[in-house]
Amino acid sequence: MLVPAPTSSTPGEGAFTLTGGTAVHAPDAPEIAELLRELLSVPTGLAFPAASAPGDGTIALLVDPDDTELGAEGYRLTVTTAGVTASAAGLAGLRWAVQALRQLLPPEAFARTRVDGVAWTVPAVSITDVPRYPWRGAMLDVGRWHKPIEWLYTFTDLAAMHRLNVFQLHLTEDQGWRFEVKRYPRLTEVGAFRRESPRGHEFFKDTDGTPHGGFYTQDQLRDLVAYAARRGVTIVPEIDVPGHTQAAVAAYPELGNDPENPPEVGVRFGVSRRVLNAEESTVEFVRNVLDELMDVFPSPYIHLGGDEVPLDEWSASPAAQARIAELGLDGPGSVLGWWIGRVAEHVTSKGRLAVVWDELVGQAPAGAVVMAWRARDRVVAALEAGHDVVATPNSDMYLNYPASLDPGEPLSIASHGLPGFGPTPLSKMYAYDPEPGSEPENGARVIGVQGNLWTEYAPTPERAEYDLMPRLAAVAEVAWGSARDEEGLRERLVTHLRRLDAAGIGYRPL
Repeated sequence: MLVPAPTSSTPGEGAFTLTGGTAVHAPDAPEIAELLRELLSVPTGLAFPAASAPGDGTIALLVDPDDTELGAEGYRLTVTTAGVTASAAGLAGLRWAVQALRQLLPPEAFARTRVDGVAWTVPAVSITDVPRYPWRGAMLDVGRWHKPIEWLYTFTDLAAMHRLNVFQLHLTEDQGWRFEVKRYPRLTEVGAFRRESPRGHEFFKDTDGTPHGGFYTQDQLRDLVAYAARRGVTIVPEIDVPGHTQAAVAAYPELGNDPENPPEVGVRFGVSRRVLNAEESTVEFVRNVLDELMDVFPSPYIHLGGDEVPLDEWSASPAAQARIAELGLDGPGSVLGWWIGRVAEHVTSKGRLAVVWDELVGQAPAGAVVMAWRARDRVVAALEAGHDVVATPNSDMYLNYPASLDPGEPLSIASHGLPGFGPTPLSKMYAYDPEPGSEPENGARVIGVQGNLWTEYAPTPERAEYDLMPRLAAVAEVAWGSARDEEGLRERLVTHLRRLDAAGIGYRPL
C-alpha cells in the first residue's frame, strides 16, 4: 500500500506489532533512529528505546555500504513476525525505509497527537526499493501569497512522506520578496508588502483593497532547512533574476531601468515589464544577496530563475542601450544570457550548481541544470544543448492547473475558458514519461522530475493543499519510477487519503 509504489514487494505471512518493548538497533545510524522516534513516538505513544543488538522485537536500521545495488537512496525493508530490518548503503536510503515503515502502519501513524486504541501492526513483507531519478521535487511559490512558516513544515512533511527529496522554494516575485537580506533591509521592509491583491480572476482586473505581505527571517529558514534535512529533503532556494523583480526594484529603484519612476510592489499577477538593469552595481547587489542566501541554504543547487523576462525596458532605455553596446552584446535579447552567466559564475565559484528555467536554453552557462517547463519538447531542447534537465512541463507537472474544468472547481488560472492552462488531472500527470527517447550523445540526461505549485489562485494553505493532493502522489510515483498502474495507484490512494486525514492535511476528493 506504499505511495509511491516500491520497486519490488513480496508479502509474507503474519505481522509484527509495535509495543512498549519495541526497541531500535541502529549502530551506524543513530540519527535515523531519532527520525523514527520523531515520526512515530507521538502518535503511538511508544518510546522506541535503543537496543544494543538486533533480535526479536526490535527494529534494526543497518548501513551496508557494500550493497551497491541500492545506490545512494535505495533500501531493503523486511518485516517478519519477529521484527523489522531495514538496510541501505547509506543514511539517505534508511530515511526512506523509515517513511515506508510508517506507511505500512495504520493510517493513524500520521497523526500529530497521540492516538489510543490502535494496534500498531505492520504486515509481513519483503521490499527492495530503488528510485529512478536523483531529483524528485515539488516547488512552492510563496512570492505571490506569503504562507505561514508553519505550513512550510507541512509542505516538507508532504514531500518526505512521498519520498520526494527536493523542495524548491520560490522566494521572490513581482508581488513580494520573502527572503530576509540583512545587507539590504528594504527588500523586506518595502518589497515584502503590497497595498492590495487581485480579487477573483486576473482576467477581470479587480482588486481586494487589502494589504498583504510577509517574509521569512534567515533564522526561520535555517530551522526549516534543518528540519527538512533530517527527513532527507533538500530545500533548493530560488531568487528569480533578472525578471520577476518588481518588488526588488520597488525597494531599491536604482536596480531598475527607470529609477526616476520606480514601481510599487506588484498588485497584479502576470508578467511585469519591470526588470533589473544591466549595470555592474546591480550584478554586485544580486551577488551579495546570493551570498546571504547560500549561507542559509546549504543546497548544492541554487535556482537563479531567468524565466519570462520581457525585453521592453532594455529596448527602450538609452542607458540600457548604451550598456548593451559597452558589453558588446547582440541587442536586448542577449542580456538575459549575460545576466545569468554573471550570477551563475558567482554561484559556481562558491561550489554550488546553478539551476535555470528553460528560457535560457541556448544562453545558459555550461554546467547549469535546466528546468524544462514550457512544453515537453523543451526537455529535448535542453538535453540537445548539453544540459542536465529536470523535467517539469506545464502540460503534465503543474499543480496549479486545475484537476478538471468541471463546475464546482475552485477559481484557477484556467477559469473563464482561458486556453492553455490545463486541466492536469491525476491520470494525465501519472501518464507522463520524463524520458523523451534516446539520450543525446553529449552525455546530458534527465536527472529528475518536479511538480510545481504556483500560487496566484492559492492564497491560503487550505487551497494549496487542495491543489497538491492527491496529484502530488502521481508526481512522486513518476519520479520514483517504480510503477505505471493507475488503477493500482487509485486503490492505494484510498488508504493514503486516510493518512492525510490523520495528519490534518486537506485534499481534492478522488
